[in-house]
Amino acid sequence: MTVPPRPRAARFATFMFFGLNGFGMGMWVVHIPNVERATGISHSTLGALLLVLGGAAFAGMQVAGPLVDRLGHRRLVPAAGVLLGLALCAPGFANSWWTLGLALIGFGFGNGAIDVGMNSHAVVVERAYPRPIMAAFHAMWSIGGAIAAVIGAATLGAGVPTGVTLTGTGLLCVLLSVLSARFLMEPADAPSAVASSTATEPVVARRPPGRLVWLLGLLALALMLSEGVANDWAALHMEKVLGTSASTAALAYGAFAVAMTTGRFLTDRVAAWAGPAAIVRYGAILAAAGLTTAAAAPWVPVSLVGWALFGLGLSGGVPQLFTAAGNLDTRASGALMARVVGLGYVGLLAGPALIGGLTRWMPLNVTFAVPVVLCVLAAVFAGVLSPKPEPVEQPVGS
Repeated sequence: MTVPPRPRAARFATFMFFGLNGFGMGMWVVHIPNVERATGISHSTLGALLLVLGGAAFAGMQVAGPLVDRLGHRRLVPAAGVLLGLALCAPGFANSWWTLGLALIGFGFGNGAIDVGMNSHAVVVERAYPRPIMAAFHAMWSIGGAIAAVIGAATLGAGVPTGVTLTGTGLLCVLLSVLSARFLMEPADAPSAVASSTATEPVVARRPPGRLVWLLGLLALALMLSEGVANDWAALHMEKVLGTSASTAALAYGAFAVAMTTGRFLTDRVAAWAGPAAIVRYGAILAAAGLTTAAAAPWVPVSLVGWALFGLGLSGGVPQLFTAAGNLDTRASGALMARVVGLGYVGLLAGPALIGGLTRWMPLNVTFAVPVVLCVLAAVFAGVLSPKPEPVEQPVGS
């Protein structure tokens, strides 16, 4: 089926927002050591301020959800992009813990707002397509982060001041957010002939959304908590448990990240054939098997394979959950998605801290049993994404 020009343009604009968000976050991450030195704060103070950033992001999600339903995507998403870009300029000029804290509150709030806004808009665009496309948007976020790592390394190597780099990144976000606004869609803009495609039909719309949205949120929490464990502990596992060098240990996260990005580009085609429940179920099983392999393997190559399987298994699940949340009730799509995205974000932040706390009582590789169990539970409850058949009314007198 040929997709009309309007949804194609909206899809490109959504790619732009996901890529920009990943790029902006990536540029902040690679400059964290510089910001820490410039402000003279300790590691513990930095950790507390990063929690402040996370809390502000969660608040931004909860505020943006209802607002996107009320104001529409053309207003909320670009506004969130502008806020994120302007806020990104500030950390590079912070000179104390409290100025950095204020900067991170604005940055976190903007990041949370655009996260919900662009995911909600992605659901609208997907309804106008004859096939799933959500996972590819999330892949673009990963690509944006990878580009930020390369450019950030280059600017750091060239001695460009952190304030200049982050300001340039922020202004780029502002400019592209404004330019992309006119291409965004509202739910009423989706062509009905295309939007009725079974590939993007609301998969859980026939069940009460109140209970389901929390089930979807808990699944997102479980999968994103597992992802957070890989982000912060994969390299340390290789270095501390298997005794590798720091450079070799970095390959663990590299294997995970490359496999996850690749899997997200492949997920949409598989989801069109197998359905969202299968993506979550079998992906979570693969992730559990991969992390078990990574944790138990005594050899570096086998452990790397395990981390890659872990990333591949986790790659497609969260996009399916976000799509389902956005389709529960099209009149409150943003508010419902804010709950699911927010719970997932809590898991992403909590996972590394939980593992760190458990390492006081048990070896690091043993603590990985927690995300393994969560992945198994996600596989068990993946059926929440399967539509229930409508009851067939029997003719009177039959």
